[in-house]
Amino acid sequence: MRIFKGSGKEWNELISEFPEAHVLQSWEWGQIKACYSWYPSYYLWQDDKEAVVAAALILERSLSIPLFSSGTRILYVPKGPMLSDWGDVQLRGRVIGDLLAFSQQRKAIFVKIDPDVRLGVGVPGSPESTQDPAGQAVVQQLQNLGGIESEEQIQFRNTFLIDLTKDEEELLAAMKQKTRYNLRLAERRGVTVRVGSISDVDLLYRMYAETSVRDGFVIRHWEYYRQVWGTFIRNGMAEPLIAEVEGEPVGALIIFRMAGKAWFIYGMSRSEHREKMPNHLLQWQAIIRSKAAGCSIYDMWGAPDDFVENDPLWGVYRFKQGFGGEVVRTVGAWDFPNRRLFYRLYTHVLPNILAVMRSRGKARTRQTLAV
Repeated sequence: MRIFKGSGKEWNELISEFPEAHVLQSWEWGQIKACYSWYPSYYLWQDDKEAVVAAALILERSLSIPLFSSGTRILYVPKGPMLSDWGDVQLRGRVIGDLLAFSQQRKAIFVKIDPDVRLGVGVPGSPESTQDPAGQAVVQQLQNLGGIESEEQIQFRNTFLIDLTKDEEELLAAMKQKTRYNLRLAERRGVTVRVGSISDVDLLYRMYAETSVRDGFVIRHWEYYRQVWGTFIRNGMAEPLIAEVEGEPVGALIIFRMAGKAWFIYGMSRSEHREKMPNHLLQWQAIIRSKAAGCSIYDMWGAPDDFVENDPLWGVYRFKQGFGGEVVRTVGAWDFPNRRLFYRLYTHVLPNILAVMRSRGKARTRQTLAV
């Protein structure tokens, strides 16, 4: 395990060779998080021929919240580490072992890893559901090394993937009939989609804030999204698409692209003209534009942990299901505690503190819209 000393461009090119390359392991993501109390470091693993066989962006944070001393740290590897072959038992043991040793050296409460490794495909219990033996073996090894399946997943454990190697007719045929009807309906009712730019970031945030208030989820301050969206848009790694009716913005989404993959991470909509189905046309345009950009996978970013109707993501799941993607389940996030007492405090006390902070965040967003 050695620290990477090259440029951001070199890092992104290097990790793009890994099967599980992810935008949350990009150089840009680490630099953005550095503006918000995280210290990023980029590490490589090499074999005896000096070929790079693993890599990880590691985020480190010192806690400054009640009950925790200022010298207390946590480590997080978002959607990583990345390995050339997760089926290599020795390699994954070496990488995880090095991460655990590093977290102990840094005197961290714990290190959280979140490798983008498949556990299976399909909704559990359905005829198309299958288990991935390699993913099962990874889980077993994580348990053997003292890992705890995290109660705080941060990223989605499950998602929908659409195969963009299919042609447009095949992609349309894979959709549910109602989804095809709704995207054609949007076109007939005058919905158009334009490619946005950096100048649209404030518009995007206001729509995102409106969406969060309407649907009851918490978002960050506008400056955070201006930084995230602006950085990736400027670097050509993200593209906003904005749906309009007679020139009036009614919805939008932001697609991130890297290593031949596309991720639908942020979506927003206004209450006006929702009956015209702008979100269906937005998704279709995102799919075909990602395909045209050379991506082979479109990740719809998120599916329920439990595929039951009372899951908070059930409505989102039904919408995404209509586009014909495949449910992919991953191993999710795992914690490796070093300081058990602090870890228990962190996992049982901190959620109550965060609940208060989220409530304040909702109030702040409502105030933003009122301005």
